[in-house]
Amino acid sequence: MTLNELRYLVTLAQVRHFGKAAKLCFVSQPTLSVAIKKLEEKLGVSLFERSNQQLSVTPIGQQVVDRARNILEQLDDMDQLVKNAKDPLQGEIKLGAIFTIGPYLFPRFIPNLAKSAPDMPLFIEENYTANLRQQLLSGRLDAAIIALPFTGADIVTKAIYQEDLVVLLPTQHPLAKQDTIDQQQLANEPLMLLGEGHCLRDQILQSCPAIMDAAHNLDGPVHSLEGGGSLETLRHMVASGMGITIIPESAANFSLYSQSVLTVRRFSGTPPKRTVGLAWRASFPRPKAMDMISRVIKTSWSHG
Repeated sequence: MTLNELRYLVTLAQVRHFGKAAKLCFVSQPTLSVAIKKLEEKLGVSLFERSNQQLSVTPIGQQVVDRARNILEQLDDMDQLVKNAKDPLQGEIKLGAIFTIGPYLFPRFIPNLAKSAPDMPLFIEENYTANLRQQLLSGRLDAAIIALPFTGADIVTKAIYQEDLVVLLPTQHPLAKQDTIDQQQLANEPLMLLGEGHCLRDQILQSCPAIMDAAHNLDGPVHSLEGGGSLETLRHMVASGMGITIIPESAANFSLYSQSVLTVRRFSGTPPKRTVGLAWRASFPRPKAMDMISRVIKTSWSHG
């Protein structure tokens, strides 16, 4: 059987009409009809049930159609692979990001990447770190923007930028009168953090010993959002007077609240930081695409 016959078969099974299928395949109706008939004769089975009222696929015909569709999809993938090898900046990239990075980086990053690599559109996935790792390993994602460290078998990581973690609090809060805030001052404050699954929560606790001690006290002032939550949920709760929180500097710059409602203060001394990087499989065949994405992320962050 030929590739044309497979394309005719899949198209006819989809539209269930010889005339419409012929137009979609850019051939005459007799040409398509003869090709389907010859295919049935080669296989020795009826692929379609024909009547004056309708055209339907037989049970064995559906199985043949499914396999034909799979063959055509694999050929398309092969064509795309060859095109990408010739030009690594051409073709879709499946890019993931953790929840605490994507919403604040993508509005700058995506337009910049479109200028630098207009033929490399992005399929975007936002998720938890653990889920992004599994999607990378399974091939469902090509790369992910994550907070380092990030480990996994045969995964390459590249640090791109660092950002400070800052304190977000109501403007009328007493600590807002200070230029900077000591970590120890937060130990007795009602502090809200993201829930389990967010690596930012772990980074805050690891870099702020006083807060970690308070978090271990079940009756203490540190509260975690159930179901994980989001930075925007934390922002709204701070605005409503529920307490204060710690967020990345990039998220602090995206507030929809005026300075009369919310205020950002830096930590005194050496502030806690996080390192943002790009991760991808070592076997990914388009390393130049990863280089381009890394450069655009860095440019987008530095000009943000």
